[in-house]
Amino acid sequence: MNTLLFIRHAETDLAGCFCGQLNPPVNERGRGEIEELLKALKDESIDAIYASDLSRSLATADAIGRMLGLSPIAVPDLREIDFGEWEGLSWAEIESHDQAFARRWSEAYPNLAAPNGELFETFQSRVLTEIDRLLAVSSQRCAAVVTHAGVMRVVLRSRCGLEEEEAWERTKAYCGFFRYQQGRLV
Repeated sequence: MNTLLFIRHAETDLAGCFCGQLNPPVNERGRGEIEELLKALKDESIDAIYASDLSRSLATADAIGRMLGLSPIAVPDLREIDFGEWEGLSWAEIESHDQAFARRWSEAYPNLAAPNGELFETFQSRVLTEIDRLLAVSSQRCAAVVTHAGVMRVVLRSRCGLEEEEAWERTKAYCGFFRYQQGRLV
């Protein structure tokens, strides 16, 4: 059975902000996180690497690829949700701009998109379709999937049955990872 090793990208200077489809590079702390990740993965049998096409994921995937002698494959559908007008803003900035909508969004999540942002339902469908495709076409024993916390939370909630809070906790750490195999954590 194929295993997908989901890995969150390294930190950027937009940590703590809504950074869905913005494309900042990995920062200095993030480069250190990648070094620690490589140590943790050194004994893994990874046969392929897929990554979101955003630079923070590709930088993380490229480092893994160099260590393993693999070339990462960029997959746009592994991108984070598009936060529209909230891209690059902190929650405090969002609340100060439109407190009423911020409260409404918070109460209605995930059923209300950020202004001009991607609907969660669309995001979730995009992610799950791509994960199913990777599992169907992958002949590898273990493929690394370097992506974003939101993508990982979709898999944990939709395919592994975790509650939002547990999924959030499991995806908070930059360069954190988990193993997934056909509907379960391994």
